[in-house]
Amino acid sequence: EGVTSIGIYAFNYCRDLVSIEIPESVTSIGQGAFQECKSLASIKIPDGVTSIGDGTFRGCKGLTEVIIPNSVMSIGQGVFDGCARLTSIEIPHSVTRIGKRAFACCFALESIEIPDSVTSIGDWAFSGCNSLRYVTLSTTSTRLGLRSTNIGSEGDKVLGVISHTVAYKYPFFIRHIAVFTLLIS
Repeated sequence: EGVTSIGIYAFNYCRDLVSIEIPESVTSIGQGAFQECKSLASIKIPDGVTSIGDGTFRGCKGLTEVIIPNSVMSIGQGVFDGCARLTSIEIPHSVTRIGKRAFACCFALESIEIPDSVTSIGDWAFSGCNSLRYVTLSTTSTRLGLRSTNIGSEGDKVLGVISHTVAYKYPFFIRHIAVFTLLIS
């Protein structure tokens, strides 16, 4: 107790780390803190955490479940990049930004619901998510920068949702995905 942050690269490459209990006093998790902890299966981020650094869980191939609290405001760049076994994740309504490559190469990710609070999604946020079948988002979001976001394999472009309108400004192809549904509420 008394720990308020987990420093950058604190547990980086602890490949045999299976589980960890983060104290409730922690408010920030530094860049790459659990990067390449390949045996880490699940993690509950405490309610007080507002900041998760870039690449925090990058390469945690064993990670199947993550609980993100309502206190988190931003999902940084590459936070879950390469979490190959992550099947689903609930993004809380407190999140306003999803960083570049945040969920890239989450091969088992099947669905994701992006809440109204999200106003920015970085490039390639879902690149390589070959199992992704359902993306739910709302047109009430002020600006979703999906124009360069790839869904499926590299090179697949997705439509942009900008200022409450759906714009097919860029080619809309979904290759290597048998069935894909984009739900706009």
